[in-house]
Amino acid sequence: MRQIMGLGARVGLCKSESGSAMRQSRREFLTFAGAGAALPALSGIAGAQSYPTRPVRVIVPYAPGGTDVFARLVAQKLSERFGKQFYVENIVGASGSIGTAQAARAAPDGHTVLFVFTTFTINPAFLDKVPYDPSKDFAAVTLAAAQTTVLLVNASVPVKSVKELIDLVRANPGKYSFASPGVGTPPHLFGEQFRLSLGLDLVHVPFNGLGPQTASVLAGHTPISIGGLASAEQHIKDGKLRVLAVLGKTRSRILPDVPTMTESGHSDMEADSWVGVLVPKRTPTEIITALNREIVKIIAVPDMQKRLLELGYEAIGSTPEEFATRITLETAKWARVVRAANLKPQ
Repeated sequence: MRQIMGLGARVGLCKSESGSAMRQSRREFLTFAGAGAALPALSGIAGAQSYPTRPVRVIVPYAPGGTDVFARLVAQKLSERFGKQFYVENIVGASGSIGTAQAARAAPDGHTVLFVFTTFTINPAFLDKVPYDPSKDFAAVTLAAAQTTVLLVNASVPVKSVKELIDLVRANPGKYSFASPGVGTPPHLFGEQFRLSLGLDLVHVPFNGLGPQTASVLAGHTPISIGGLASAEQHIKDGKLRVLAVLGKTRSRILPDVPTMTESGHSDMEADSWVGVLVPKRTPTEIITALNREIVKIIAVPDMQKRLLELGYEAIGSTPEEFATRITLETAKWARVVRAANLKPQ
């Protein structure tokens, strides 16, 4: 009897050991299966954590000393945050198209970053041939900042609001002109949008840059101007120029008492000059996410925001999706303005 019981005990022990082993094997299988399923995610995280593996080329398709100041500020901070150098390379020509095309052809590995401006969405319609497609060749990272653009007049012009300016121009067809820093520049397109939307007989006078443009308006040769706030700010404070409206979505922190075009009754004429960041299409999502996260953090720092205001910019820091939508909408909008005004490069 004892022998039978002993045998039964041994058999029971074997069954217990067998079940335990099976349960252990099942746990190990599930663990390995779960680890296998997580491999793609872990791979993506590892990719983002190891980025960048070498210095990053930051292309600015314009000359140094002007619109690239913001890019250099951000590149310096990105170098500090990622531990690898982000170096700016200015590749000028064809209203930014040459440098932009080089960025489009770069390897989609995050080691080429492109800073673009509003002309990025204007050029496809304005230039005869553009070697890039705004939506198909690039992935959006962020709309980083917007330059405060204003509609202003010489202080001698007898108007103090957008409505009064419109009434004055309509009462004097062909007599008044507006200045811009050049044909095909964002302020020029903003002015054409203003003229076309209201059916105004307003003459465009292009200049070779903001300096000559501002000088002409100060002298009263071209009484109306559309351009960046930074170049006109001191003259506004001195009372030589009068701001009628801000063209952006919100009022400027520098000019809190000046209404927007929307507040002035013209929501369809909202526009601003902006700076955005792109990478070549097919750049891994985790790298785009990492760049977006760090750039948004950089421009949120109070010292950086103060510096941006001095340069005439307001920090934005959009998501990649928001910036991609903005590119699509603006490319279509400026194409309509270019066609309606029959604009051609000079």
